[in-house]
Amino acid sequence: MDAGGAVGGHSDQLLVEADGSTRTLILNRPKQLNVLSHAMIKGLRRCFTTYEKDDGVKLLIMKGTGRAFCAGGDVAAGVQSIYNESWKWGADFFRDQYLLNYIIATYIKPQVSLLTGIVMGGGAGVSLHGRFRVATDNTVFAMPETALGLFPDVGASYFLSRLPGFYGEYVALAGARLDGAEMLACGLATHFVPSHKMLLLEESLKKVDTSNSFCVCSTIDQFAQQPSLKQKSSLNRLEIINKCFSKRTVEEIISSLEQVASNLADEWAAETIQYLKKASPTSLKISLRSIREGRTQTVGECLQREYRMVCHVIRGDFSRDFFEGFRAILVDKDKNPKWMPPRLEQVHDEAVEEYFSRIDDPEWEDLNLPPRHSHGIIFYSKL
Repeated sequence: MDAGGAVGGHSDQLLVEADGSTRTLILNRPKQLNVLSHAMIKGLRRCFTTYEKDDGVKLLIMKGTGRAFCAGGDVAAGVQSIYNESWKWGADFFRDQYLLNYIIATYIKPQVSLLTGIVMGGGAGVSLHGRFRVATDNTVFAMPETALGLFPDVGASYFLSRLPGFYGEYVALAGARLDGAEMLACGLATHFVPSHKMLLLEESLKKVDTSNSFCVCSTIDQFAQQPSLKQKSSLNRLEIINKCFSKRTVEEIISSLEQVASNLADEWAAETIQYLKKASPTSLKISLRSIREGRTQTVGECLQREYRMVCHVIRGDFSRDFFEGFRAILVDKDKNPKWMPPRLEQVHDEAVEEYFSRIDDPEWEDLNLPPRHSHGIIFYSKL
């Protein structure tokens, strides 16, 4: 691993470059937009664990090959394995992924993630928990899980719940797409560097021979800019978002948005309502509760709760929306999922409660997190 090159099984999917005391981890599945396979997740965990103990390694850089940083976890392979083997395969995949997220969130050495292109789902989990997140002019961030019958996981209930006001609820429920300027403004990114300077930044970082965060930060600062928000940015509607997404239930959020839409000729409100009405009712309800609970929890507590939730989702205990979303969006691509239950009012509080409970199976156990030195990073909004 230290000499640079490929890591572990499916070796070409994760590459490592060694430059002095810097290690660059490269997600290398460009045709699949660098979605994380189980082998990549295990390889990343091995790297992070090894480098933390290695005094010769002081800084980690993470990036993707091609036009994406990382578009998420490999849902297609996951669903296939759950079908072919059992839900326990999915439980193992998510356990390993969440453990990796936790190690990154509590890592002692600085990690710089270069967020070129698409950053979604699992891609956010391996980057946004790290110390430095560098967005650029072609960055596209989203957590679109409610449209897939899932919920924003990988610790999203920690990092989204810490965004200004109720912006996290909006991003989680409406699968909002944010550009680099918006990521910087709301605190998801720590820096914005124009794409034509990204290679220069990377070369400079490889010469940084220290784990001192202030030195790493000042290196990135030399290339960073303060971009302006576009006029149509959702952050320019933060007042409306706070008014609507602070409501207690998903039904009240939609009703509040409909009131806004009737008084304002605003495309944004109409598009948001349309997205919420197409999303899985079950996913919307468990996602809202997840973000609200995450606001007062540590990153470890968030990941442990999300692990319970995801195990219920893949077992299909109450709803099989995850499998239906996979069919409609990724397999048949008819984009017309038949959610069950189909309406918000049919997803009762007792059913939502179930997702937050332990799994009733003797072979199942809660996510067991190793003792760590740190408790997760603080998110700073520029607003």
